[in-house]
Amino acid sequence: MEVILTRDVPNLGKEGEIKKVAGGYARNYLIPRGFAVPATKGYRKAQAERERVLKERAERLRQLAIESAQKLSGQTITIQGRTAPNSTKLFGAITADDIAKAIQEQYELRVDKRKIELLDPIRTVGSHAVAIRWMEGVEAEIVVQVDAETA
Repeated sequence: MEVILTRDVPNLGKEGEIKKVAGGYARNYLIPRGFAVPATKGYRKAQAERERVLKERAERLRQLAIESAQKLSGQTITIQGRTAPNSTKLFGAITADDIAKAIQEQYELRVDKRKIELLDPIRTVGSHAVAIRWMEGVEAEIVVQVDAETA
């Protein structure tokens, strides 16, 4: 019996794949639990439409990511960090969340903090190169300039 998987099923396949399985496995396990639907003409047509919509959405997101990467690439983000007088070490640290907020304030671009590749938080005053990876093959490198704000 052929079924279309509606969810990822371990040792069977990923969501959207059409798989040939035993009839009992499909009727007694996959279909009742919502893991699959029978691969009829109607479900196949609906699956094809769903895949088309997902591809269009993925392409739109990719174009937005490319535009954002081009806009940010090589830009400098300025962040104020608190330091002691005559010191370059920050009291706190500049995290990916702080960088994302600064990008939104300065460039009106929303960047998910998980997309900012920061191995360790920034703990010193100065310029730091930071990479932002939106998706595979779409990335930008920015400079985070941390200025001292004495306490």
